[in-house]
Amino acid sequence: MVNLDTLLGVGLLFRIGDKVVYPMHGAGIIEAIEEKEILGEKQQYYIMKMPVGNMQIMIPMGKVSKLGIRQVVDMAALERVMEILRREEDDLSISWNRRYRKNMEKMRTGDIYEVAGVVRELMHREKEKGLSTGERKMLDNARQILLSELVLVKNIDEEQATDLLEQVVNS
Repeated sequence: MVNLDTLLGVGLLFRIGDKVVYPMHGAGIIEAIEEKEILGEKQQYYIMKMPVGNMQIMIPMGKVSKLGIRQVVDMAALERVMEILRREEDDLSISWNRRYRKNMEKMRTGDIYEVAGVVRELMHREKEKGLSTGERKMLDNARQILLSELVLVKNIDEEQATDLLEQVVNS
C-alpha cells in the first residue's frame, strides 16, 4: 500500500471505494492504490475490481486521463440511458463494415449514452436480421460494459441488471 501523502504529488483523481468506468472494459470499484514495478519501472496503480466478470484491473495512475477513466453516472443519467434503450433502432441500411467502425468508435469514447446506443442498435438488429460473428462479439462486449455500470449505479446483481436491460430494450 502507498501512503496518501505520496499520492498527492501524483495527482490523485480517485480514491479507494470510488466507482469508475474504464472505456472498453466496463465499470468497477477502486479497491486499492499500490506501487508496482513492471519492466523495471515503478508506478502507482489503481487496483480496480470489476463486479461483472469478477476481474481485477491495474490502471497506471499517470495514464488515467489519457485512458478516459470516469466516475460512474448518477441515477438521472441512468434514466436517460433507459430512454435511449427504448428508442427504435437507427438506419439498418448502413453496410456491415461502416456500422461496425461507427459502433467501435462510439464504444471507445466510454460514454454510457454511446454504449447504450450500440447495445440498442445491435440487440434490435439481432432480433430482426441476425448478427455477424464480429457484431455478435461487439454486442456481448457492449452489453458487459453497460451491465457493469448498471450493477454499480443501481446496486443490483448482474442477473437483475441483465433482466432490466432485456425488459427495457424489448418494451
